[in-house]
Amino acid sequence: MPSGSTIALFSLAAIALAVVPGPAVTYIVTQSVDKGRRAGLFCALGVASGGVVHVAAATVGLSALIASSATAFTVVKLVGAAYLIVIGVRRILAREPEETVAVAPAGVRQLYVQGVIVNVLNPKTALFFLAFLPQFVDPDRVSVSAQVAVLGTIFATIALASDASYALLADALAGRLRRTGAGARLRRYVTGGIFVALGVSAAIARRP
Repeated sequence: MPSGSTIALFSLAAIALAVVPGPAVTYIVTQSVDKGRRAGLFCALGVASGGVVHVAAATVGLSALIASSATAFTVVKLVGAAYLIVIGVRRILAREPEETVAVAPAGVRQLYVQGVIVNVLNPKTALFFLAFLPQFVDPDRVSVSAQVAVLGTIFATIALASDASYALLADALAGRLRRTGAGARLRRYVTGGIFVALGVSAAIARRP
């Protein structure tokens, strides 16, 4: 187990990093604006679960494989990019009655799984954990992997709290926009466009 001082320092650094909006936050805010608070919260939970997958991968060394293999990085990157672009295009092309401006109930299981996939298929998350976690690991302690697992879980928990806050804030700010037909159309194009942009951004990402 990491020492108490290490955990405290790591938690402060994790909070500073988690509150800075990135692709995951953009995805969560987009879903919260488009489908409501409940959707945003389940997306945040899915993204956090995807982060736990990366923590497990870092613990057993799979992140090192992605970091060292250009082929592995490219495959994961392109699959994740294609997934985001498909979601965006489907959203843009969706036909909804203009008079229906209320937020349709979102399938929480689908949103959760989508959040997991979005984060798992982001190789930058794997590289982040591989670069960030070792800075707080004491190699002289018995189990390095246990330290990585504990620190990674702490970061995922902090990130979940931050992402959930973004989801709640986005839903509150978007309430007025949902009450107009023009707002519904705007949400469709904006949210779809953001997904496509995230996919393109992921596709052109280079391996550090």
